[in-house]
Amino acid sequence: MIPLRIIFMGTADLSCASLSALHQGPEFQVVQVVTQPDRPKGRDLKLTPSPVKALAISLGLPVRQPERAREESFIRELASLKPDLIAVAAYGQILPQAILDMPSHGCLNVHTSLLPRYRGAAPIQWAILNGDPLTGVTIMKMDAGLDTGDIVTQEETAIEPSDTSATLHDRLAQIGACLLVRTIPGFIRGRLIPRPQDASLATQAPKIKKEHGRMDWTQPAHVLWNRVRGLIPWPGAYCHLPGANGQRVLLKIWSAEVVNGTGQPGDILEATKDRLVIACGSAALSLTSLQRDGSRRMATRDFLAGHPALKELKSLL
Repeated sequence: MIPLRIIFMGTADLSCASLSALHQGPEFQVVQVVTQPDRPKGRDLKLTPSPVKALAISLGLPVRQPERAREESFIRELASLKPDLIAVAAYGQILPQAILDMPSHGCLNVHTSLLPRYRGAAPIQWAILNGDPLTGVTIMKMDAGLDTGDIVTQEETAIEPSDTSATLHDRLAQIGACLLVRTIPGFIRGRLIPRPQDASLATQAPKIKKEHGRMDWTQPAHVLWNRVRGLIPWPGAYCHLPGANGQRVLLKIWSAEVVNGTGQPGDILEATKDRLVIACGSAALSLTSLQRDGSRRMATRDFLAGHPALKELKSLL
């Protein structure tokens, strides 16, 4: 059997599992990897390749990094490769119709939600933030809309109490990679018929911003617990402590537990040797891992040992 000629488009860590799976499949030939241009990162703003570029180079695959996927010269170059299929996972740009129409079998996208739920940039985070019991991956035939294409296959996974966005991200990346390589053969042979999404059931997953991490202690403890889990590693759930000269110091919350407790929202109900318990709109939250701005992450007992004044503080509001 002649291998299927595939162009892979992806940028983020999430994309790497799918690229690896396609590269390893003998029935596939990745003829081009497309990813975002190198971007400045870190304190020194050094230009850094995307995770997909780094992986593609290690695998000996050709890489293109157009600033815009709509560039006519780039589209002509892709067309010259005569792809059978384009596979997309967390690429980061909306593809023009000229690319969508290019491959003989169209474009398939790996989306980390059970569409039509959570269309958009941050489906993993919003599934945890909203307290969903399960999520999954959808392999979708792409159209010109934002995650509106027909569904080819889906696979579910439970969201465990121990899950954070980081752990769920890694699991969904692997599920998506396996589902993609299982889906492609049936899809190109016409055995898997894409079905339209029910637009009436669609929900959105907008891009996460730093302000989403701010803890509003008037909310129920369970909601805030989901916020802590859902925003790891970025931006992280956070509140502020009083500092010198009236300054407020950011306190990042890495882990927490819902516990019994009553008081005014934001009240510190307990600040003992190894427990920091904060009253919420209902119940309370025990903060178990903390990081002061400019410091390192540490267990609450170690944090309290280094910040004894916190034991005298009455409220985080």
